[in-house]
Amino acid sequence: MSRNNHSILTEEVHMSSYALITGSTGDIGFAIASRLAEAGCNIILNARSSDALERRADELSNLDSVDVKCLTSAFDVGDSASVDAAIRELARRVPHIDVLVNCAGISGGGNTIEFPIDAWDQVIRTNLSGTFYVTRAVLSQGWLSQGGRIINIASTGGKQGVIHGAPYSASKHGVVGFTKSLGLELARSGSGITVNAVCPGFVESEMAERVRENYARIWETDIATVKKRVEERVPIGRYVTPAEVAEMVYYLTTPQAAAVTAQALNVCGGLGNV
Repeated sequence: MSRNNHSILTEEVHMSSYALITGSTGDIGFAIASRLAEAGCNIILNARSSDALERRADELSNLDSVDVKCLTSAFDVGDSASVDAAIRELARRVPHIDVLVNCAGISGGGNTIEFPIDAWDQVIRTNLSGTFYVTRAVLSQGWLSQGGRIINIASTGGKQGVIHGAPYSASKHGVVGFTKSLGLELARSGSGITVNAVCPGFVESEMAERVRENYARIWETDIATVKKRVEERVPIGRYVTPAEVAEMVYYLTTPQAAAVTAQALNVCGGLGNV
């Protein structure tokens, strides 16, 4: 499964390790990239837009706490042929990666019987199939190091139903199931690779803004009211920050997390209790 003997399980190796983060121009993805870069991990940013990638790469390089290499790779995770080609090209530029974070995702919801079939397909293709396509390409080419980490960004909506969020919830349930199954598979392979999902609740981000707009339309109210209703549902009384999600991802890359695999870990302010 893996052709390399590198491991991220020491701080020294962290300085020469690489992490590929899909969807890394979004708020959560970029927070993850920044946190891993601060820990000394070289970063490969991914998104569909080359322009957005270059902006985020410049932003990452300008952080005072970061002194690492930053590469970019534009491809659509929902296109399996593009994924395979991109991973082959990256493997020629970088001999191995130590961390794969599948963070690319889109929202999608509304009244289920009114939800367009093509929009449903897009949500499933990006959120679920994209996670599979990238993971499969990385593993099949032996690009992930011995003792490497696969971390999939799921959602508390992948553990419980979300009203008016059937497409998104279904896709994230799939990510959680995929994570647990692959984690068990690799645990017995001798590769030392762990596979886990991080499940954010409501995170203050650009996606959250779009979701609030959607709920305001469905509930026939204003965005401020939607935000207040969401905050009242969260036991800590606020949205989670992207940095808090990133901290959990970082933990899963550390030596202390070597025995954590096939798990779906919440970062949700108490919203999810499964």
